[in-house]
Amino acid sequence: MGDRMRVVEVERAVRAVREHCSSLDRPRVVTSGNFASPVTLLGPLLAELPSARLHALNAQHDLPMHDGVVPETTFVGPGFRRHPRLAYVPCRLSMVPRLFNGPLAPDVVVVHTTTPRDGEVSLGLEVNVLPAAIEAARERGALVVAQLNPRMPWTFGDAVLPLDALDFGVEVDAPLTTHVARPPSDDARLIGARVAAEIGDGATLQAGIGEVPDATIGGVLERRGLKVWTEMFSDGVLVLERAGALDRGTPVRTSFVFGSQELYEWVDDNPRVRMLRTETTNSPAAIAQQPAMTSINTALQVDLFDQANASRIGARIYSGFGGQTDFTVGASHSPGGRAFMALRSWHPRADVSTIVPLVDEPVTSFQHGAVVTEQGIAWMWGRNEREQAHNLIEHAAHPQVRDDLWEEARGLGLA
Repeated sequence: MGDRMRVVEVERAVRAVREHCSSLDRPRVVTSGNFASPVTLLGPLLAELPSARLHALNAQHDLPMHDGVVPETTFVGPGFRRHPRLAYVPCRLSMVPRLFNGPLAPDVVVVHTTTPRDGEVSLGLEVNVLPAAIEAARERGALVVAQLNPRMPWTFGDAVLPLDALDFGVEVDAPLTTHVARPPSDDARLIGARVAAEIGDGATLQAGIGEVPDATIGGVLERRGLKVWTEMFSDGVLVLERAGALDRGTPVRTSFVFGSQELYEWVDDNPRVRMLRTETTNSPAAIAQQPAMTSINTALQVDLFDQANASRIGARIYSGFGGQTDFTVGASHSPGGRAFMALRSWHPRADVSTIVPLVDEPVTSFQHGAVVTEQGIAWMWGRNEREQAHNLIEHAAHPQVRDDLWEEARGLGLA
């Protein structure tokens, strides 16, 4: 291709992709995930490929897939969950960019960007693994196509791409998907308050999505000088900003964003928000360099050996490692840092204890600083395994399963 992106109609871009893929058995299409998927462009493009692999992180329900499409991912979102053809590739998020130069080489990359300005576009809300996919595509002569959307916020850092990184651009004026969080439940508020009480001024937060991170943010509004180094953030960061809790001299660093329209407007053209590639945000070594790095993750189960399963239900993949392993390790190595595992003691839908004797499924992460439930805080770091089991049973587990857990603990040599 030439050194300049060509702005074309959808039909022209689709034809270029079809011709490029005509000799390939099952071309791999890598696309933006989360709430930034270029759905308007992907629909007609995939429709012209009789068979394809569609690679997207945390795919939502709106991805257009026909029977010849194999959904492929390292982190399963609701759009791919329980899909009969799902190809799940286990991988820590920090390592995913490397896959594009190896076993998961892209044939086509389809991204969702801003419209051009000064010879550049911005990836806006979703940087993530896309720069690596684009670079891998350029190296092997694969196609890179952009859905150019005037509504996409302009973000800085690794989001900014020169136009010569793209082959084709298709202009699409489409509203962005927004996410409005429900208010945290009473349990989540209690868990969040317990974690928040452990966070001091000047700490660095990994603020993910969900009730517990939202509730934790609600508990640190009085803190000052807080920093954000995270894989993603939602409206909680806006709450911290308005409360004056954030360190104005340090940019908010993240790899992707989703939330309300108000959040997107705050992020737009905001030099304090630095969008970074996944290799940077999720590098355990980079995470470890952040002062008092505090990571807050959740799981489906934690066992008496402090092993967490956050990926699988009944051996079926539910989500994947995501950034949990990266941030647990990185925060644990940070000066003054801690990795919290926060979850309800009782799973409301499955009606079972989340604190179990021994996790049956493959383990997602282990060696946390503390396990926090609405029952209390079970400190793990630096305790021997019997003390860990004791703390989990007495401070994190639901009272109605404590006797059973003690019995199992004896059988495991932990009592």
